[in-house]
Amino acid sequence: MPTFDGLMWPTIEALRETGGSASNEELLSKIIQREAISDEVASLVHTDGRQSRLGYNLAWAKTYLKKAGLLTNSQRGVWSLTEAGEAASRSQVADVPAGVRRAEYGRKDDVAVDPPVTPQPDDGDGELASWRDQLLRTLQALRPDAFERLAQRLLREAGFTKVEVTGRSGDGGIDGVGVLRLNLLSFITLFQCKRYVGTVGSGAVRDFRGAMVGRSDKGLIITTGTFSSDARREATRDGAPAIELIDGDQLCTLLKDLKLGLTTELVEHVSVDTDWFGQI
Repeated sequence: MPTFDGLMWPTIEALRETGGSASNEELLSKIIQREAISDEVASLVHTDGRQSRLGYNLAWAKTYLKKAGLLTNSQRGVWSLTEAGEAASRSQVADVPAGVRRAEYGRKDDVAVDPPVTPQPDDGDGELASWRDQLLRTLQALRPDAFERLAQRLLREAGFTKVEVTGRSGDGGIDGVGVLRLNLLSFITLFQCKRYVGTVGSGAVRDFRGAMVGRSDKGLIITTGTFSSDARREATRDGAPAIELIDGDQLCTLLKDLKLGLTTELVEHVSVDTDWFGQI
C-alpha cells in the first residue's frame, strides 16, 4: 500500500499526463494505472468504511501538495497543478511533508507519519471529512426499504421522473426504475441500492448489467461503500451498456448539494479594526 508521501510525485506526474487537472476519481484511476497497483490493494477499505485506504492516502497526498502551493482545487473536487506544481522536481516534492510540518507545526523532523499530523485531509470541495463519516454511519444504519426510499427521493430531486421502487426478490438486484429527460430525449434508468461498508466488486456490476438486458440501456448503482477499480472498469467496458456508479463519498456530496437531511450554516466572523479606532 503506497504511503501518502509516496503518492505525491505520482500525483504530480498523473496530473501532468491528464493536461494539468483531474477529478478525484480520474486522478485515483490514473495513479492505479501508472503505478500498476493491484485491484486487491486498491480495494482495501479504510477503517472509516467510506473510502479505500488508497483513496485516503491519496487525499493526504493532495492535501500536503495543496498546502505546499503545488496543487489547487475547485469546489467541485477538480484538482489542478499550479505554476509551481508544473515546474516542481521530484526532489522538491519529496521535501513537501517536512516543509509543511515545519511551516504549520514548527516541527523539524522529516519523518513521514501515517496518518499525518493534521486532523483531516481536504476532500476536494473544501470540507473536512467528519460530517461525511457521521452521514455514512447514519445511512448504513437505515433499514433496506428506507435506503431505497432515500434513493428514490434523491433521484427525484436530481431531475428524474416516474421513479418507482420495486425491490422484488429474484429481480436481479434491481431495486427501482426512473426516467431521466434531457431536452428532447428520455432515458429509462434502472437503479440498485447497496448499503455496503466495504467494496462493491466487478461481479456485482456484471450481474446488474445482466438484469438490465432487454429492459434498459441505462443503469445506476448507489452504495454507501466504495467500488473496486475492476468494478469501475467493468462499468465502462467497451461494447457493454455503461453503468453509472455512485460511491459513499459521491452520495454524501449529492445529499449535501440537494439539502436532503443536511443543513449548511454560514458563521459570521466579526473583526475589530483597532487602527480605525486609533484614527478617531
